[in-house]
Amino acid sequence: MNKDALVGHLSVGAAYVIFGLNIVFCKDIANSDVVSPGVLFTLRALGACSLFWLISLFMPKEKVERGDYLRIAAASFVGLFVPQFTFLMAITMSSSIDTAIMGTLGPIFTMFFAYFFLKEPITGKKAWGVVTSFAGILFLIFNSVHADGGSASSPLGIALLLLNSLSFSLYLGFFRPLISKYSVITFMKWMFLFALILSLLVFGKSFVTTDFLAIPTAVRWEIAYLIFFATFVAYFLIPLGQKYLRPTLVSMYSYLQPIIATIISISVGMDTLTWQKILAMGLVVGGVILVSRSRAAGQPR
Repeated sequence: MNKDALVGHLSVGAAYVIFGLNIVFCKDIANSDVVSPGVLFTLRALGACSLFWLISLFMPKEKVERGDYLRIAAASFVGLFVPQFTFLMAITMSSSIDTAIMGTLGPIFTMFFAYFFLKEPITGKKAWGVVTSFAGILFLIFNSVHADGGSASSPLGIALLLLNSLSFSLYLGFFRPLISKYSVITFMKWMFLFALILSLLVFGKSFVTTDFLAIPTAVRWEIAYLIFFATFVAYFLIPLGQKYLRPTLVSMYSYLQPIIATIISISVGMDTLTWQKILAMGLVVGGVILVSRSRAAGQPR
């Protein structure tokens, strides 16, 4: 493995470990019912935007082509606003383990985008992988209310998680040439600026009327983790990894999320591991593995 590939793997791997922890913290914040999803997204956008612009002051100046501003705005909407907001909405309606399971669908969506945008063929093995994972999602939906007292996931929550995965997969695949064109700091400072502007337009009223002093100290620390690690650090590492790895390979690291989220959720008593969840996870991950092996066998890396 060359140096660039190693940097890519370490960057993306670390980002998805952070995302796994992010699921648990977001669920705890949602349970506290003190900050709405829109306000929480605005806080994340404001914090990350400030940090990226601050760091850019100490970096070499990089000019963005005029025609790329609109493309970066579109990337911000697809890669930041939609996936982060749908995630924050879905976490209020879904258990942390179910959320992590749904996150493993990214590679399958990436496969479809590769077919449409890069003309990569969909083999029989890929098709079987899609069917297997879809069966897992259906099983998860129909068994979302557990008699054993475990956390319940509503169909709307599952649908929002599907949109979350779909949107972020589109970002990973479609915008890779634009991401590779600029440095990580330059690209992300504009990404989060556009995300912040949009969030203020949509959630500005709720943001200014939120009583931030009433937020418990523990929740404040969790929000701080979301802003610094799950937003600033993770979204620095993802585009860094994208420079050296294929979009499908980047999305494959989403497998880390259910492992991290499941271990933490069960250990702190936030969720319970049922045979339905295990079966659903096995179907989803198994289907994705079929897709990834077909991709590896049929095409060069």
